[in-house]
Amino acid sequence: MSFQRDFIENLKYYRSLKGYSQAKLAELCQCQPATIGCIECARQFPSFDLLFKISTALEIHPADLFLRNASKSTLNTRKIMSTDFISYVSKFVEENF
Repeated sequence: MSFQRDFIENLKYYRSLKGYSQAKLAELCQCQPATIGCIECARQFPSFDLLFKISTALEIHPADLFLRNASKSTLNTRKIMSTDFISYVSKFVEENF
């Protein structure tokens, strides 16, 4: 599992949903356009501060940038959350509480 690959795919997906170019996103995040390009090419990873600026500019929760398959479809993400995550949490609660 590659969190960076998922992050990059999701960043591109949400950026395209907003219709933002790399330059526009960089402007909204107060960084250089090359910074967004380097992040999307896996040559750089954003700082914690930049991560929040990106999620704010894209109007999403920061965790959405890391969700596996989030860039594939919202429905698929909901399905993953309701089947995999909910069952995992339920099992954890039953075993530990």
